[in-house]
Amino acid sequence: MSILRLFSVISLVILAACATAPEQTGVPKAAEKSLGLTKPLSKSEHKEDKTSIDPDVLFMLMTAEIAGQRGQYDVALEGYLEAAKRVHDPRLTERAAMIAMYMKDGNKTNEAVSLWLKQDPKNLSARKIAALSALKSENKQQSVEQLDGLLKQDPAGFEKTLFELAGALQKDGSVPFIYEVMETLSVKHPDQASIFFIQSLLAADMKNKELAERKIERALKLQPDLDKALILQAQMAVYAEDFNRAETLLRNAVAKYPDNQKFKKLLAQVLIKAAKYNEAGEVYETLVSNDPKDYESLFSLGLVHLQLDHDSKAEDIFKQLLGQAEWRNQANFYLGKIEEKRDNTANALAWFDKVTDGPFQFEAAVTGISLLAKDKQYDKAEQRLKALPSRFPKQKLRIVLIQAELYSQQKQQEKAYNYLTGELKNYPDQEELLYSRALIADRMGKLDVMEADLQKILAKVPDNVEALNALGYSLADKTTRYAEAETYLHHALRIKPEEAVILDSYGWLKYKMGNYQAALDYLQKAYDKQPENEIAAHLAEVLWVSGKKEEAQKLIMDALGNAPDDPYLLGFKNKFLKSDSSK
Repeated sequence: MSILRLFSVISLVILAACATAPEQTGVPKAAEKSLGLTKPLSKSEHKEDKTSIDPDVLFMLMTAEIAGQRGQYDVALEGYLEAAKRVHDPRLTERAAMIAMYMKDGNKTNEAVSLWLKQDPKNLSARKIAALSALKSENKQQSVEQLDGLLKQDPAGFEKTLFELAGALQKDGSVPFIYEVMETLSVKHPDQASIFFIQSLLAADMKNKELAERKIERALKLQPDLDKALILQAQMAVYAEDFNRAETLLRNAVAKYPDNQKFKKLLAQVLIKAAKYNEAGEVYETLVSNDPKDYESLFSLGLVHLQLDHDSKAEDIFKQLLGQAEWRNQANFYLGKIEEKRDNTANALAWFDKVTDGPFQFEAAVTGISLLAKDKQYDKAEQRLKALPSRFPKQKLRIVLIQAELYSQQKQQEKAYNYLTGELKNYPDQEELLYSRALIADRMGKLDVMEADLQKILAKVPDNVEALNALGYSLADKTTRYAEAETYLHHALRIKPEEAVILDSYGWLKYKMGNYQAALDYLQKAYDKQPENEIAAHLAEVLWVSGKKEEAQKLIMDALGNAPDDPYLLGFKNKFLKSDSSK
């Protein structure tokens, strides 16, 4: 769990500049502008009055400014820093500190910031930079001192400042050290709920669930209405997949603070994760009833109706959202999905083609191609596919995989195989390309290629469940290397013990090994979870050879009623039903 995933962090420009400034001598125009390195000091910045600055200092400033404009930042830094020591003007010290930060010179940054705080003790920017510098160098005493100063100076903005600092330092792996600093700070300020809240976030980031829970409870004891803490507490329960606890926490929060819409929205999301779609819909209906312009909740309500197969209600909502520019593309996409469910390809395509922007644009284009391929309109599908690379250059991999699948659906297996082989020359270790070629090689009887590709994936990612399952199933189905197959499938089941396709593979292996009862147990469980045609064909075959022919026949005929052209179901029918009826 990451701090930045739980709560958004708005980083200070000065902190971001310090944390991410590039290692280079020249400065891009944007950086020059933000740091003010090329802008000469005005006359009023040169001197507070005509008698407060001597010619030597003026010369230093002029030299520093010219050096800054020429990219000689080490010279500019020395000039501004020396001038700042001679003239009590925080603006000069600030400029020196900014240049030192940009150059990633920690010692000079500390020197400049220390002088800046002496000249302007109440300057928050200086204090924040000092705190950041202390945290980066893991100087605990200085870190506590500077954060303590920030808390006293700006108690209202202290929590935001901590987020900024944590965000700027997160990539440095400094979370445990920041936690230690906060622990010391919590002893000095035991009544500050925000400190314990931040500690909870840090503990969660360190994967210490128990500590995170203790700290969040301490924060809520000090400030029971701290909504961020209540939300974090519920989120931690969600991450632990304890949906009942998350639901209880949020329902209590909703009852206690009925006007806080954040609790209701998170409650609805938790109910969806727990597959309680009707209850989630009720929460969204309440939110929309309270605020008809809450289009986010209205859109979510439409998705819930779609999940519950209330297609007409979902359709009404998405058509309502067409009038809102921000939601139009999403609405068009899901109106297309509704028409797809109705097997109305023409109408679905019309809606998908209206998705012209945003994250759904590519998915709409791809779904349209998939629909045309399903209807065997391959020429139109190919035509659309050819237009994708120029429109979506960042989606090259997915486009390649779609093209290969399109060849495969047209039973052009060799063309698909050769196409993927060509792409693998450019990306030899790309897992999805290897997996896709392995499946096609399997269909073509190239078992050596299939096994080599899957082994290459597993050498890189030993827990790749798809590769483990594919290799285990192929060895069980096409060879007698059952012991090897069982090793791979056992591994896959340890990772995903309830995955239907893995249960199916393992059941099929048990059938091949002659253990019909174990095969039936696994295959029936797989079919109950995911009633797919291939699983149905496997289950029916084991039922048939186990003497349960009527059950097998009923299962296949029911499945054929929904998918009369399915090759797996027809394969069983031709293998068993026709031969049986001919006797």
